[in-house]
Amino acid sequence: MNRWLAGCLAAAFSLGALAQEWPTKPVRFVVPYPPGGGTDVIARIVQPRLSEALGQTIVIENRGGAGGAVGTEAAAKSAPDGYTFLFTLSSHTINPLLYKLSYDIERDFMPVTLIVSVPQLVAANPGSPLRSMQDVVSTARAHPGKLHYASVGAGTPSHIGGELLRLKAGIDIVHVPYRGGGPAVADTLGGQVWLLFVTMPAAISHVRAGKLRALAVTTLKRNPGAPEIPTVAEALNIPDYEVDSWYAMFAPAKTPPAIVARMQREMARVIQLPEVKQKLLEQGGDTVGSSPEALDRVVKGELRKWAELIRDAKIKLE
Repeated sequence: MNRWLAGCLAAAFSLGALAQEWPTKPVRFVVPYPPGGGTDVIARIVQPRLSEALGQTIVIENRGGAGGAVGTEAAAKSAPDGYTFLFTLSSHTINPLLYKLSYDIERDFMPVTLIVSVPQLVAANPGSPLRSMQDVVSTARAHPGKLHYASVGAGTPSHIGGELLRLKAGIDIVHVPYRGGGPAVADTLGGQVWLLFVTMPAAISHVRAGKLRALAVTTLKRNPGAPEIPTVAEALNIPDYEVDSWYAMFAPAKTPPAIVARMQREMARVIQLPEVKQKLLEQGGDTVGSSPEALDRVVKGELRKWAELIRDAKIKLE
């Protein structure tokens, strides 16, 4: 055996041993949003069984602020030793296009896995004339600039969903940003606005109670937790309409690949456990458990897609 081959085998053995020995102390998940939000809820659903799988405590550290930028920066600057991971959502690929950030999401992070796909829900006040997506389009065309839609805030996936509809359907609808899902849902329930774009977990209970009318979901396929709700793509025959409010895990750049690979394997297995899968489904989460390479393709694709949308829709944050 030549020296080069022997060195390669030794390195491979060393990496494999590292992954088997890791972790030897608690692992930290940085959630860059406050407790009780969607990202925090998803993280805490997987936490107990993933902790069992790794044989170590998983500590969830909520670092909210600046639309997720504060916690994301903290994760980016953490030691790449396999004991800090970023647990975040799809705003990860929108924020760099709207804000001046101190980190680069491609340079400073390694993708681990896309955990779940969660749609935005397009919903309407039941007292409004909006009974379908076709009604939204026809009403907007009959009354340009008069139909308003609520979102959970400027630059969020729900805002992106509304602007993508505006461009793809060629309609003039007006964005009304709120400070979070609660106020946006409340004003739609109260009839102050007719139309709402919001992440599915924030509104599906109101739909089931008959207080909101579900019109569509923004993912390319119907959500398994509510298969009766059509997609925007099928309802309006716009095949490329998609806004996926996914939740995913990233590691600081230069984290050992063997550790990233093991975390991905364990996470992908845990989210398919029946009790975990059911809890995620109740939150509107369609389990994925992708490879790091697949998540990297999502990130790169969305950076291009949202850059084009932000340019074409002339989205600027005040």
